[in-house]
Amino acid sequence: MEKIERDVVIVGAGATGLTAAHRLQQAGKSVLVLEARDRIGGRLWTDHIDGQLYEIGGQWVSPDQTALIDMLDELGLDTYSRYREGESVYVSPDGTAHRFTGDIFPAGATTEAELERLIGVLDGLVAEIDPAAPWEHPRASEFDHISFTLWLEQQSDDAEARDNIALFIADAMLTKPAHSFSLLQALLMAASAGSFSHLVDADFILDKRVVGGLQQVPLALGERVGAENVLLGRPVRRIEWSETAAPGTPGAVRVLTDELEVTAGHVIVAVPPNLYNRIEYAPNLPRLRQQLQQHQSLGLVIKVHATYPTPFWRAAGLSGTAFSPYQLVHEAYDNTNFGEEQGTLVGFVSDEKADAVFRLPAEERKRRILTSLAAYYGPEALSPTVYYESDWAAEEWTQGAYAASFDLGGLTRYGALQLEPVGPIRFGSSDLAAEGYQHVDGAIRVGARLAAEILAESPAAQ
Repeated sequence: MEKIERDVVIVGAGATGLTAAHRLQQAGKSVLVLEARDRIGGRLWTDHIDGQLYEIGGQWVSPDQTALIDMLDELGLDTYSRYREGESVYVSPDGTAHRFTGDIFPAGATTEAELERLIGVLDGLVAEIDPAAPWEHPRASEFDHISFTLWLEQQSDDAEARDNIALFIADAMLTKPAHSFSLLQALLMAASAGSFSHLVDADFILDKRVVGGLQQVPLALGERVGAENVLLGRPVRRIEWSETAAPGTPGAVRVLTDELEVTAGHVIVAVPPNLYNRIEYAPNLPRLRQQLQQHQSLGLVIKVHATYPTPFWRAAGLSGTAFSPYQLVHEAYDNTNFGEEQGTLVGFVSDEKADAVFRLPAEERKRRILTSLAAYYGPEALSPTVYYESDWAAEEWTQGAYAASFDLGGLTRYGALQLEPVGPIRFGSSDLAAEGYQHVDGAIRVGARLAAEILAESPAAQ
């Protein structure tokens, strides 16, 4: 077995791990990044499917994501605005498609007023939440022990208003049923984006894309870190760490793959929390850390890509933006790539709806998904030239999307603990971010934070 020594080992070549590696290298530390996949990028993946370029993973950039925007500037990557001219579409409970402009769905004056009221209530609560420590809110325990569904039922008798408010958090973000997570988890999701109103505003939260795909961020970071320091196809099997040696001490940690033994002063495990237990730890992680990992889980979503000879919806005066909690595809957008003449739609099927269609044969699942797109855009949506489903739950080294969240009561019970190191071991990913939670912006912030913490512990900094 080959033996290597480094100052810091990083497990995972996604945006978090590579940001940390790059910042550590800039400070003069030697690093080695070990990636289980055969590619760089983690949950960012831009690839060609039947000749069509698709962003299979994350893709959007919003104005509040300043860490990502700064990184794009640092790497020299260009962005372009998502197409948004024309009217949006909302499908009501009876299946009728309604065209509209603005953020509030055309659901009748009473329901629209209730939507506005609930958004105001949530914005007020979100303004009280520190996304870095939501468990410190005076009512954190109360908010963490009531499901988002039950809280909405206590707030309003208007079922359509409740369904649409839930869509912004449950379907569109956490990709879990609203009864399965707490009000506090919902408030954290909104606080990480600046407000609940930001989640409602598609033109804000889904503002821009990167020319050529967002995976270029980790790819460019990987180039800067150096191919010799980023090893692919090397799943980490075991981390041996010392309970007595000070973090940063040479040999404080030993990281093993099937082919390598790497000794270092620190290790960063930069993978989703649901994968922590794919690694054996010696000694075992503390009992509460093991318990913590059993109360976090990823959601489930199918990202649907459908390309057509032209963006036909534009000629019909539609922006491509479409929503409905009553459709299989709960949201969809114009996702046409920069400079292309053909048109691409992207849609999403999440949580229990995804459960149901995954039980179907692939062709029947495709038929139902395209039928749902046609409810928004008309029969032309039924016949794409290229069709693809991003299924991150089937990815061995991800197993869900978009990010991990806690079950009821988990955020107050374990939230602060997830940020603490275990000896020379630090854990981090976009799943643990404050601002930019579950986004690339959050991944970059966490990577930079972990690097800074390690540098602060280094002998030169003391």
